[in-house]
Amino acid sequence: MKTIRHFGFLLLFLLPLLVSAQTEPIDLEMIHKIKQEGLRNSMIEDLSFWMTDALGSRLPGSTGMKRATEMAKQKMEEIGLTNVALESWGEFGKGWDNTRCYIAMIAPYYVPLIATPKAWTAGTDGLLKSKVVLVDIQDEDDFEAYKGKLQGKIVTSSIVTEIPPEFEPLARRLTDEDLERISSLAVQGDRRRFNEADFARYRQMRQLRNQMSTFFKEEGAAAILTPSGSFGTIRSSGASASAEEPAITEMLITAEHHGRIVRLLQHDIPVEVEMEVTNVFLDEDLNDYNVIGEIPGTDKNLKDQVVMVGGHLDCWHGGTGANDNASGCIVMMEALRILNAIGVKPRRTIRIALWGAEEQGLLGSRGYVSKHFADRSSMETKPEHAKLSAYYNIDNGSGKVRGIYMQENDMLRPIFEAWLTPFEDMGASTVTNRNTSGTDHLSFNAVGLPGFQFIQDPINYGRGYHTNMDTYERLMLDDMKQTAIIVASFVYHTAMRDELLPRKPMPEPQQMGGRGF
Repeated sequence: MKTIRHFGFLLLFLLPLLVSAQTEPIDLEMIHKIKQEGLRNSMIEDLSFWMTDALGSRLPGSTGMKRATEMAKQKMEEIGLTNVALESWGEFGKGWDNTRCYIAMIAPYYVPLIATPKAWTAGTDGLLKSKVVLVDIQDEDDFEAYKGKLQGKIVTSSIVTEIPPEFEPLARRLTDEDLERISSLAVQGDRRRFNEADFARYRQMRQLRNQMSTFFKEEGAAAILTPSGSFGTIRSSGASASAEEPAITEMLITAEHHGRIVRLLQHDIPVEVEMEVTNVFLDEDLNDYNVIGEIPGTDKNLKDQVVMVGGHLDCWHGGTGANDNASGCIVMMEALRILNAIGVKPRRTIRIALWGAEEQGLLGSRGYVSKHFADRSSMETKPEHAKLSAYYNIDNGSGKVRGIYMQENDMLRPIFEAWLTPFEDMGASTVTNRNTSGTDHLSFNAVGLPGFQFIQDPINYGRGYHTNMDTYERLMLDDMKQTAIIVASFVYHTAMRDELLPRKPMPEPQQMGGRGF
């Protein structure tokens, strides 16, 4: 009798959970069709070529980015999307193309150097040959020591990057233990929160870097060599795209080559470098664009409501932005292609948006959200705000989906758990209450809209991201097929359910911060 009574209490506790999990409908026949189309007729490989090798790099405002928006528009039209358009989110700043780059150490001996120009810096005005000078500037008091000594010289920091040996494999998948940790981690403990002291240090460092660049230019230095990346990779970055005068020529050089130069100079062996860099500034169109396409809704009562998917189209200029984030754009286009190919007639409109200028601060998605949904500073909403059910984002590389982040919205748990059930055999089953940050779903979260990023296997995302090695070769094509299938299913079920997805309360205006946090 005691055992029966305990079982009764357990049943009373579990029954609401079992009922809630069973009440969210799952269209298994449609999921079967999505899987078959996504596995047998996938266009992932074809799209991957066109969105990486065929386009090249996609820095905001560059010729490559303009080429990319036109290509994305063309591909959306080819897969049958409607209302395909380039939509300006606003002005970005000066466009910039690098059209020539050569650099080598020529004394004490010749060796080609692995380097790429820092974005939005000036070129060299022909072939430059000059000696390299070490500088050690830790604060403003250190500038005095270098006055009158840098004219025509190439300057570089004396600080050498430590490169410890790597004993762990570069590529990895999330283990069961990893997924358990992600799913059970406390909300407030999911990531380190930056405090005011952190931001103060960052602002101080940025201010000093800006002062150094200005000082070098005023002193007549010819160029700057800055270590960035290692093992043959260059981690890209940029100067200001909106500055009236371009920054001094700056080359980002792999840490190993920088270290060699520093050690030679520290042993009183002169180093001479030659370089020729041509950078072109583009002023004719300062606007940057998002690429939009749709599968129109068919329900007379729901077709004005929207389900959105997206990823950012821009990338840094060193590589072709394959994992960061051509992969997200490819997967989202493939997900909508699948739905179109199997004849889905969604009740709500399904809209894809490929964002511009994410790497410069989520600018494309922020501009879109501000134009269509709500003003971030006042939280004053627009009519479309009430009509968005969800926004789904992919921007963590090309590793397969393992689950989804709920962004602290517990109301979604039974819904998302039900929708993931058919994909347990494909490795996706984890639903976590955690926030995840750093990309375009935050622009939606910031104004109270449900925006989500999926949990993905990291593979070797860390080494490739923002570097010259972020190329087609790094893409996990089979993983991307799995991701497109799961995204297509989530989008389909969101578009077909009777109600919008439940929302958290609207945030207060003062909670807004940098990059959508």
